[in-house]
Amino acid sequence: MTKMKNWRCFFNILVVLLSLVVDFSDTQLVINVRNQGGDVVQENIFANVTDDTVSLEFQRSDGTLITQVIDFRNEVQIVKALILGEEERGQSQYQVVCFIFHFDKDSFISSDAMSKLRQKNPGTIRTPEEDLGRTNYTMDYTVVLPHSGLISPFISDLCAEAGEATYTRHADLVLWAAAQGIPETTYLTALKKFPSSVNHFMSNSVEDDVRPSVSSCTNMKKMRSPCQCHLELCIGWYPCGLKYCKGKGQSKNSVMTYRCGIKTCRKCHLFAYYVAQKQQCLWDE
Repeated sequence: MTKMKNWRCFFNILVVLLSLVVDFSDTQLVINVRNQGGDVVQENIFANVTDDTVSLEFQRSDGTLITQVIDFRNEVQIVKALILGEEERGQSQYQVVCFIFHFDKDSFISSDAMSKLRQKNPGTIRTPEEDLGRTNYTMDYTVVLPHSGLISPFISDLCAEAGEATYTRHADLVLWAAAQGIPETTYLTALKKFPSSVNHFMSNSVEDDVRPSVSSCTNMKKMRSPCQCHLELCIGWYPCGLKYCKGKGQSKNSVMTYRCGIKTCRKCHLFAYYVAQKQQCLWDE
């Protein structure tokens, strides 16, 4: 137990140091958020107008470090989790996983609007106005980091420690290809199919009936066997839209609309993905 406490202490110091040396952005907000368990979590939100990105980072009460990056130009959302290992159960000190998926531009305020936000009362504990519930994602591929720039230029650096654990879905590739006006096959070099997934790029789905089935890690007893892992990551507070108010215009009886604040939301993501060993997914029990 002493060994684990020492590691957690070192990890917390490492998180602070990383926040000092990593320059995500032009502007930063520090938000105190009360999560559903009643704990207060400090979120750091960064806006980079030049790169057209918004980044959000916080540490959960269990020590997991969550980083979310929104790449507006490519309609890509990246969620990274740095998860502390359970040394007493044979895990390494920590593991990193990344999930890459499409997002609608209207689901988060723009980097320009984000860069202009200011807090009147920085010490206030925030709660979101709307809970958007949970979206389920069943991942199909591992992303090959050296070629991940085909999807977003920010994946390779952010997910550098998740070389074999960066994931995406075919459904998202379809949306990105349509937005960019390119064939879906353009992304092939950036993808490695799960052993348990259908080959979506085949002209006919002959693999549908022969692909190996993989049990959920929840039901798997053998630590060295492959299984489907589940990981839920929740963003407790983020600016999901702008508010507009109406007022008197300059001329008589005219009405003008002006921006008068932000709408805030909470959102959870449940990811299902292939792991080569149950040992990589001990929390899914």
